[in-house]
Amino acid sequence: MTTPILLPSTSPSTTKETKVTQNLLMLDASSLQNEVSIPQQFVWPEEEKPSHTPPQLHVPPIDLNGFLTGEPVAVSNAARLVDSACRKHGLQVINHGIDPKLINEAHKIMDLFFGMPLLEKQRAQKKVGEYCGYTTSFTYKFSSKLPWKETLSFRKVFQEYCEAMSKISLGIMELLGMSLGIGRSHFRDFYDENDSMMRLNYYPPCQKPEQTLGTGPHCDPGSLTILHQDNVCGLEVFVDEKWHSIAPCSEAFVINIGDTFTALSNGSYKSCIHKAVVNNHMTRKSLAFFLSPRMDKVVRAPKALVEDINKQRMYPDFTWSTFLEFLKNDIEQT
Repeated sequence: MTTPILLPSTSPSTTKETKVTQNLLMLDASSLQNEVSIPQQFVWPEEEKPSHTPPQLHVPPIDLNGFLTGEPVAVSNAARLVDSACRKHGLQVINHGIDPKLINEAHKIMDLFFGMPLLEKQRAQKKVGEYCGYTTSFTYKFSSKLPWKETLSFRKVFQEYCEAMSKISLGIMELLGMSLGIGRSHFRDFYDENDSMMRLNYYPPCQKPEQTLGTGPHCDPGSLTILHQDNVCGLEVFVDEKWHSIAPCSEAFVINIGDTFTALSNGSYKSCIHKAVVNNHMTRKSLAFFLSPRMDKVVRAPKALVEDINKQRMYPDFTWSTFLEFLKNDIEQT
């Protein structure tokens, strides 16, 4: 087996201990995709390794066309379906109004970036303590249970795509408000000014996919995640005490509730545990848009959701900036 390619960080090191840590920063996952075995750092514990054939979770896509055009019956039906889905898992939406050409262009640019040599990609390397930039398997922070993926996170690049995601996320917030019975405008107004981020996820082929994970089990800490998958399977969710696969659909967006909105809904809607698995023959890619409130906004469940029958306040007030700092290590793995 070829020795994994390890490149030193461009950051200065002041001590011998720091140098050792920095030399593990940029392990190039793509250099390992054709190896017969994988480094031990990528091997996950037996109880966390992917199952061979998880059942497929049937998530009926919600057609947003009638909602977007304001057709009363369609709006009511969409709110009802959203409520049912968000109490158990996430949802899928179709006819969302996003131009397919814009989505395809985002995937093409993603291919161009991750197809570059490692040294070129390293120019966008994430700096310690920051949330944006390029990473390979988070080797700069962890030494075991490494995810088999590369990521690029940013806020201002892909401006047109992010604006489209922000627009659809506000529409979803209208549906969430209606489905929870507090009105169409409450959550939309709360997120009208928001702090959001986009991430490109790139999962190279792995010769031992049964030993590793593309992303480990987690809930998203933000408010709403809007995910567009390519046509390669890999997304799995934990529902009814077991893992299920989510079949990719290029015409749909997968939407997950995050921990912050769980608190905002006073626990009515659940953030869903999910993970990503890899395979030994095809690269898998996804575009993930993370909606979060403005940094200084106080997350507090509406009074109606606290005073509901047999309800009590389940979460203390917090700001997104405070929660972000508290979960700094966790949020970088989502």
